[in-house]
Amino acid sequence: MSTAQLDTTDAAPLEHTDLSEVERILNSQREAQLSEGNPSVATRRDRVSRLAVLLLDNIEEIGKALSDDYGNRPYQLTRAFEGTAWVADHLSALADLESWVQPTEVPGGYIKPQPKGVVGVIGTWNFPVILSFDPVMGALAAGNRVMLSFTEFHPRTARLLSGLIEEVFDETEFAIVAGDLQTVKEFSTLPFDHIFFTGSPTVGSIVAQNAAKNLAPVTLELGGKNPVIVARNADLELAAHRVAGTRALNAGQICLCPDYVFVPRELRDEFVEGLRREFTASFPDYLNNPGVVSIVDDRNFDRVVGLLDDAVSKGATKITVAPDDELASLPNRERRLVPPTILLDVPAHARLASEEIFGPIIAVYAYDDIDEAIKYVAERPHPLGAYWYGQEDADFRRFLDNTLSGGVTLNDGISHAFVPGAPFGGVGHSGHGAYHGKASFTTFSHYRTVMTAAAEQGVSDGLLGRAVLDEDLNTAVKAGIAESAAKFREFLAD
Repeated sequence: MSTAQLDTTDAAPLEHTDLSEVERILNSQREAQLSEGNPSVATRRDRVSRLAVLLLDNIEEIGKALSDDYGNRPYQLTRAFEGTAWVADHLSALADLESWVQPTEVPGGYIKPQPKGVVGVIGTWNFPVILSFDPVMGALAAGNRVMLSFTEFHPRTARLLSGLIEEVFDETEFAIVAGDLQTVKEFSTLPFDHIFFTGSPTVGSIVAQNAAKNLAPVTLELGGKNPVIVARNADLELAAHRVAGTRALNAGQICLCPDYVFVPRELRDEFVEGLRREFTASFPDYLNNPGVVSIVDDRNFDRVVGLLDDAVSKGATKITVAPDDELASLPNRERRLVPPTILLDVPAHARLASEEIFGPIIAVYAYDDIDEAIKYVAERPHPLGAYWYGQEDADFRRFLDNTLSGGVTLNDGISHAFVPGAPFGGVGHSGHGAYHGKASFTTFSHYRTVMTAAAEQGVSDGLLGRAVLDEDLNTAVKAGIAESAAKFREFLAD
């Protein structure tokens, strides 16, 4: 599992992988699953652990390749986040796996969890280690064979990981498919037994349509405009610190980053000054700061800057947080750098008001009554995350009861995604289905009901021919229906 013989300098775009080759791997995995049967718990643990050790042993080299692919992303960020965030969850899952695979008794039979077969995972580019291999490990733990379509955005990283995986896995267990955009598009057209996709709602819709043609179940992990509400009883300094931090993390290129904040009108200016102070503390310089993360490519740079320019042209006030002597050079397209930016008074018809930003820009809105903010969130597509700063009081409970999101974090951002054993996923526009912990095992398993018939009377007895007209039978059925209706009436509201 050494990177010594693997080339991490080849930056050439990934070439197309012919669909017939991808189909060949799929068929070989399916044949292996059929011939070898469901893997033991020991085999599942071994497969997950081999992949985990591969990633952990090589995380620094993976981070360096990824930094080159990004333009700049400190490999220390990859090591600190993508090398740690998933570990506790999967170690806990491996410890519990023996109990999860056991049948569950029900009256007259039992429910047996079984692998679905061959799972196709489509990874994404912003955190390509955790967002690609986390679901892969969940699918392996559930006993499946897995094929991963790795993002075309990162050719160096793709080549490195492909070489490492080929050293450690037989392709009938787990295979990585690294190709161009057309390869990624074709991947979702194959008849997998389950498809797991992470990415944008637009592409997720296409993946779901392709999967539907094969009647393949799909888990979609998408994104959305994640809101923050700062209550009047919030610690304003803490809120500014953590909102700024979670917005700037990875240059805002995280599906869980906060997109906009509602603050009490009388506290807006103080909060904005707090954001400015926090951004400045993290980035006293920007253009030559080695800790700054680039926007991933030219297209995304232009999209982010376009959202910003559109909002300003329609009346928003822009506060760029960068040294005065750097302002004329930012945003910088050559190096794909967008500085932290605060927007005030963003009009509803600005594109940024409805489109996910995916950059280090935060919009701040003021409210008079907190119910205005709750109503605003409730009326819009359900986000992947929602954040509340303040006490866990009646206002917070009203927020929970009247809005819907993939998850909620109180007094921080993003953290609900990393609670060991807790499900993580979106709802509506931000996706459907969940993973992490037992939710991963459930997602990638088929729960098969097995019933042992012990009654003297078979299910069709009395329901065929003249037997169904029997007077005594019909009298008993009528009495049973009346009794059932009476029981339901007990639950009717007055």
